[in-house]
This record gives sequence, C-alpha cells and structure tokens, in this order.
Amino acid sequence: MSGNSDPFSATHHARSVDDVLAQLGTSTAGLPQAEVLRRQTQYGPNLLDEAQPRSLASLFLAQFADFMILVLLVAAVVSGLIGDLTDTLVIIAIVLLNAGLGCAQEWRAAKAMQALKAMAAPSATVLREGAAATVPAAELVPGDAVLLEAGRIVPADLRLVESASLRIDESALTGESVPVDKSIDALPATDVPVGDRHNIAHKGTQVTYGRGLGIVIATGMRTEFGRIARLLDSAHAVETPLQRRLAVFGRRLALAVIAICILVFATGLLRGEPALPMLLTALSLAVAAIPEALPAVVSISLALGARRLMARQALIRRLAAVEALGSVTVICSDKTGTLTANRMRIERYWADGRSADAPPPGAAAATLAMAAAAANATEVSGGHAARADAATVGEAWPTLLAALAVSHDASIGSDGNLVGDPTETAMLAAARTAGLEHAAAVAALPRVDELPFDSVRKCMTTVHRLGDGSLLSITKGAVEVLLGSSVSMLCEGETLPLDADMLADVADRMAADGLRVLAVGMRRWPQPPEACDTATMESGLTFVGLLGLMDPPREAAAAAIADCRSAGIVPVMITGDHPVTARAIASRLGLGHVGGTLSDDEIMTGRELAALTAATTSNAASGAPSDDPAGKAVDPALAARLAEIRVFARVAPEQKLDIVRALQSRGEVVAMTGDGVNDAPALRRADIGVAMGITGTDVAREASGMVLLDDDFATVVRAVREGRRIYDNLRRFIRYVLTTNSGEIWTIFLAPFLGLPVPLLPIQILWINLVTDGLPGLALAAEPAERNVMQRPPRPPGESLFSQGLGAHALLVGVLMAAIALGLQAFYLGGAPVAATGTDHPYWQTMVFTALCFMQLGHVLAIRSEQQSLLTQGLLSNRPLALSVALTVALQLLVLYTPVGNDWFGTVPLAAMDLAVCVAAALLIMLAVETEKWTRRRLAAPAATAS
Repeated sequence: MSGNSDPFSATHHARSVDDVLAQLGTSTAGLPQAEVLRRQTQYGPNLLDEAQPRSLASLFLAQFADFMILVLLVAAVVSGLIGDLTDTLVIIAIVLLNAGLGCAQEWRAAKAMQALKAMAAPSATVLREGAAATVPAAELVPGDAVLLEAGRIVPADLRLVESASLRIDESALTGESVPVDKSIDALPATDVPVGDRHNIAHKGTQVTYGRGLGIVIATGMRTEFGRIARLLDSAHAVETPLQRRLAVFGRRLALAVIAICILVFATGLLRGEPALPMLLTALSLAVAAIPEALPAVVSISLALGARRLMARQALIRRLAAVEALGSVTVICSDKTGTLTANRMRIERYWADGRSADAPPPGAAAATLAMAAAAANATEVSGGHAARADAATVGEAWPTLLAALAVSHDASIGSDGNLVGDPTETAMLAAARTAGLEHAAAVAALPRVDELPFDSVRKCMTTVHRLGDGSLLSITKGAVEVLLGSSVSMLCEGETLPLDADMLADVADRMAADGLRVLAVGMRRWPQPPEACDTATMESGLTFVGLLGLMDPPREAAAAAIADCRSAGIVPVMITGDHPVTARAIASRLGLGHVGGTLSDDEIMTGRELAALTAATTSNAASGAPSDDPAGKAVDPALAARLAEIRVFARVAPEQKLDIVRALQSRGEVVAMTGDGVNDAPALRRADIGVAMGITGTDVAREASGMVLLDDDFATVVRAVREGRRIYDNLRRFIRYVLTTNSGEIWTIFLAPFLGLPVPLLPIQILWINLVTDGLPGLALAAEPAERNVMQRPPRPPGESLFSQGLGAHALLVGVLMAAIALGLQAFYLGGAPVAATGTDHPYWQTMVFTALCFMQLGHVLAIRSEQQSLLTQGLLSNRPLALSVALTVALQLLVLYTPVGNDWFGTVPLAAMDLAVCVAAALLIMLAVETEKWTRRRLAAPAATAS
C-alpha cells in the first residue's frame, strides 16, 4: 500500500475496481500473510470500541443524586428524630425502590453497544494469496479479499469486485424494505447516500442471494456500523418532561418546607409556646408538607400504565417513557413495518390494454385451461366452463396469473406462511388471492428449465411444459429490459406489434405512484429450443403485462394518523427508502398539512437536508444558534425549516439524529420509532424511543424506551393515550396532596394569629400525612382516562405542574379547609381564645383532626376530573379509590373509638352529631370543588363552540 493512500477513503464507491485495488495495494487474490500481519498492527482489530462499563454499584449510587430524593432522605432523618420510625421506613423503602428502578433502566441502556457488537460477523472467508481460508472477522484488514455467499453476514465494509446475482438485505442499516441488487460498476458521484451505494457491501448486513467477492475498505469503527456506534455513544438520553417538572417541583418544595418550618417555629416562640413542643410541631409539619408518597405514586402509575400497555402490544423498557408519551408533540416514524405492513403486495396490474386492482373473475380457471392446452381441459379445470373462462379473459390475464403462480422460487412453508424473496412471495400471494392455488399451478405448469435472476440482465426466466407437450417460457424483470426483448404484446385480446412508448408511459405512471414496477413477457415453444440460454430464451418475447408492487400502509395507520391530528400531535415520516415511495405512502396516509395532502415543500431528501445543513452552518455567524437539550447548537433557521417537513426520505443515521435534535431545540417533545441499527442513535436521543418487536434489531430495542410487539403505528397512538392518562393522574395526586398539605399548614400557621392553641399534635399531623394522604393518593393512579383525552392538544413542553389553576386551587381550597377547621376549633373551645398547647382539651382537637381527615377524603373524590362532575363520573368508576376512602374512614373511626387509638393519638370519642358535623365539612369542600368545575365547564363551552 502506498504511503500516501487512504484505505478508509469515503469515495471508494465512485472509483473503478482497478483504482480501488491499486489504492489499497491488493488484488482479487488477496494479501500475503506478512502484509496482513503488518496491517493488523497498523490499523488494529476489526472490532467496535466499547467503553468500560459502569458497575452496578456506581449506577445504584448515582440514583441518589436527584434533588427530590435528597429531600426525601432528609425527611426520613427528621421523621426518625421525632420518633416516627414508620414514616422513616416507608420513605427509605420508596427511595430504595426508585433507585433500583433507575439502576435497572441505565443497565439496560448500556447493553445497546453490546448488541451492536453481537451483530458483527464472527468469522469470514478470505482469499490469502489465492487460497481460501476462514478467519475470525476481527482479524480482517483493509485490502483483504472476502468471499460472500447467501446466508453470510458481511464482516466489514467491502468494495465489490465480483457479483453473481448478489443481493444483500440492508434493512437494518438503511431501512430499505427489500434486498438490494449489488453490482461492481463505479458510481458517477461521491455524495451518494449509503442506501444507493450498490457496489458496497456494508458490515453487519446479510447476503440473501447469490455470491460475490469484495475488498475490505473499512474495518472496526471506520465502517458504517462503527459510525453508528459513535453516534449511539454520543446520543445521550434526555430527561422526560415529567422528570424535568418533578425536579423543579422538588427544589421549590424543599425551599417552601424550610421556610414554613422556620416560620412556624419562630411564630410559636414569639407567642410564648414551649420551645421543644413547637420544634416537634414545626418538624412534623415540615415532614407532612413533603409528599413522600409522590415517588411511589409515580412508580405505581407508570407500572400500572406499563401493564395496561403490555396488554395493548407495547412493552415498556423504561418506566418514565410511559408518561413521556403523554407529552409528545411530534411522532417521527419509520416507514417500513411501522406505517406499512412490511410485506410487499401487488397493488396494481396492467394487462390486455387496461389497468386493474385485481385479475378478472375466471382468470385462475383460464390459466389452468391454458396449461392443459385444451386437450386436457376437462380433466384439469372443468371442461366447457374453463374454455368459456379462457375465451372471456383472453390470453394476457391467464399468462400473467401463471407468472404470479409459478415463475419464481417462492414457496409455502409447513406452517402455511410464504417463504422466499419479498417480491416473489407477493406474486405467490396474489395468485392465491385470485383463486389459483400454488400446488395446482405447479402440477399444471411443471418447470423444466430456468435462467436465474442476476443483476446484470435484471430479469429471470422459467420454462414450463404445457399439456400438449409444448413449452411456455415466462420472463419477468425490469421494464426497460422486457421492452428491449419483446417484439409484440398482448392487448385487447389480440397479439399486436409492440408499442414500447405506450408501455413505458404506463410504467412511468405506476412508478410515479410509488409502485415498484415489474414487467412480464412470454414466448411459446412448439418444440424445445436447441439451447436454453439468455440469447435464445430472452429474445423475441411477447409482452404480457405489468405488476405494480408496494409495501402498503397498515390498515389502522391512516386512522392513527387522524387520531394524532385530533390530539394536536404532528406525525412525521423518516425513512431510508426512495422519495417517490415515501411520498406515495405519505399521501395515502394523509401526512400533509392541508387536509392530509402532501405538498412539494413538505418532503425532503437526505441530500437536500445535507445541503441545507451545510448552508446554515456556513451562515451560523450571522445569528445566534439555539441550543438543544444536550448542548449541541442547532441553527434556528434550520430547525424552523425542518419543523415544516412531513416526510424525510433517503436519510442517513446521523441525519435522523439531527432531525430529532432540531425538533427538540424548538421545544418539541419527540417520539421516534425505528427498527434498524441506523435508527438506534435517534431512538436513544428522542424523548421516547420506540423500537419494533418483530422486525427490530437488538440494537434498536436496547436503545429504546418502549418496544411495539406488533410493530404497528396505531399502538404508538394508543400508548400516547395511556401516557396522557398517567400524567393526568399524577396531576390529580399533586393537586390532592398540595391542597391537603396546604390545609394543614394554614391551619397550624394561622391558629396562633387568631389566639388559638396549636390545633394538632405531631402524631396527628403524621397520621394525616401517612394514611389520609397516602392511601387515596395511591388509588388516584387507577383513575380511567377522561373522554376527551385525545381531543385536546399536547401539554406545552415548558408547562409547570402548577399550570391550569392547580396552584391557585391548592392555595384557595387549602385556605377553605383551614377556615373550616379553625372555625370548628374556635366553636368547640367555646368561642374564647385559650392559651394552652391543646393537650388539655382533646375534644376540640379531635374535632379538628377528624374534620381535616374527612375534608381531605371529600376533596380526593371531587378532584377526579378537572371539569367533569363527580355525579357524571360515578362514585364507583374508580373502585380502588372508593375502597381506599372507605378504608381510610374505617381507620379514622378506629382512632376515635378504640382505647388504643385514643391513647396513641390523643383523641376522644365524638358524639354522633359532632361526627356528622365533620362529614358536613367534607361535603362543603366537595361542593366548593364542584362549583369550580362547573365554572370551568361554563368558560370552556364558548371556546369549544367557536372551534
């Protein structure tokens, strides 16, 4: 190898075979062993780099760096100091549970690189000085000559120098839905997308047909796989919207708790209260103000959501991903297998001078009659009826249907599934749909010879014996090849001179609709030809018809796209497939801005994106770029332009990552679906990565937060609904706990200013905090979704947990609770201020204690919806909540009416009338909240009518 040559040049696809061999200092016979050893020393092993994995212990300890967790740990210590060991143990258990979950999530994420390494070929067959040898793939060096055959994984990036009908499945790398035909010809340009480099075999892809010889041009991290590995390593996951909101909430809450603790303690001292009881009261109130059940509610809500989604074909790998789905504003979806069925199908036919969506009735019987050559028609297909069918449909349709049934190598497996190349299985499926069973067709049209497909001829020919002993050859392949080989055509029941221009125009129109067009020709042989070669068998053909194939949209995909629109979510297609195909699918799904129609401005290719990125980068000095959440600068003009695009086609892996980053820089919450290795970096980077369970690679699944078990886009939309329900329930819990804590704080804080003693004992505060807050709060996680959950826009990404009046509700209803509690305290004290700690007058204290407990239970029933009335919802529509309220009432009654409860909690039994007063206080809170919801409905009605 010459000293100034670059074996890892990115332009090998644009060089001739001789130029590549000369640059790499090698030949088709391979390298000498001595040169191999020298290059192994120079370039290193053909392996992907792997960072030193973090230990489980370090991952576990890292979970305690969260601010909210630190606040809870402080609360646990304080609870222990004031003698409430139960609360301490509960808080510690919750913290450990969350740390364990977070550790497990990060451990799974670290497996993505290991899965990528596992996809590399373990061994390779090479030529060394002309002799074939099997060596570990890790020992390959630039310049090695590698033999390829069907079933082998490509061990490194190769420039092909020989190709015999070679086809490679590149779907994991490029998203291409069918195996790619490979050739050795140099490409005319250097800036060719990876998916169009037909003379390159990429590491990690799989040979599906034929054989070939390639020269290693890149190894290890310099391959396309290696480039994706670097992207995957750099594409750090971002926090979910909930994680960001809870972090802000935790910081604010901690500051508020410290302020309340100091204020209550100082106020008590100024009034002359004993220091130790006031300190215990202030610390108890501080602990009560911290919703230690919040992490448990979050975990339970997400776990229940994950369980529900599992039943709906979605496997959650990262619990926080469930809620993130509810915040999604943009869904970037791969095309193949997600929006489409991942199964080629014949969508359109052209035969006998007309287009059709399916063969005409009687074509199957006519095919068998043709095969029997009239003489045996009675035996094979029912005599006169079959001949009548043949006369009705002419010769074109029976011949075309014969090609669908037998002119390929597809077959039916023992399990009933079709086996073979996607195009050929589509042909066989179409024949069966038309009523021509494979076994009957093979028996009627036995194959006697064939000319296999190769990428040079771009066609395949099979020869079949008819019932009278004559032969029928059927040739299928590229339109331009069949037009060049045909001299006549079947049209309108006759054999006419070939009209190549007309047929080419029909084929162009089909291709413009995103169909992959296949042409079929035939030739009859009264006597067997002297030679079955291409020159003889693939000339003088009669053109039969055209087949338009497509991987069609899934049945539920269009409806799911419509659901996205009604929910205010923007669906975007990102695919490595051809722009024409992507446009056709997008148009059928209704991805465009206006009425679903896709305009030219809404589709962009990878090459156009690269040019736009280069242009905005060169002009970056003229304006300040905006930063994405990971700190990488994104040009605002580029981000704004990409936000208008609905279809990205022929994009590279790093471009998928750039698209996600650009959308996130505009404040969008992005879900990304994908199945291939090329999708993994974007899956990791997105707010929620969604991998395919059936067709997805291990790399994609390990990089994702959710796996679709049915690979269906509609499942993503169902998951969005579940995510919104979960977030709504978390907001309900926060509304509940902040309001109840607010009521307790206002009650204790305002009492001294009104000349009243401290209303509650520390043990009573902690009881309310642990039981009254905890049990019903946890049950809110089971609240079903509201009816309009998918008819409202997504939450703004920057929206606070206190938005939409939650903060005002917590403050005002908390004040109302405090007012009622303090009113009861004053009334049962006889209306006169009493300078005492409250321990000498337990009756009024028990009234305040019980009233606060019942008011909180009334509040939790009323806030199940922000607008819908409890009477409309029904008390039993959330059975876990109804049971938890009943259980909490029962526990409170035990505290009131048992000696143990009286001793532990400083209570006395209440008279029935006084207990009814406490219930009335709860009903008053429910009435206040229902009035608030009625007002919301009244205000929302004009806006709904206007929209």
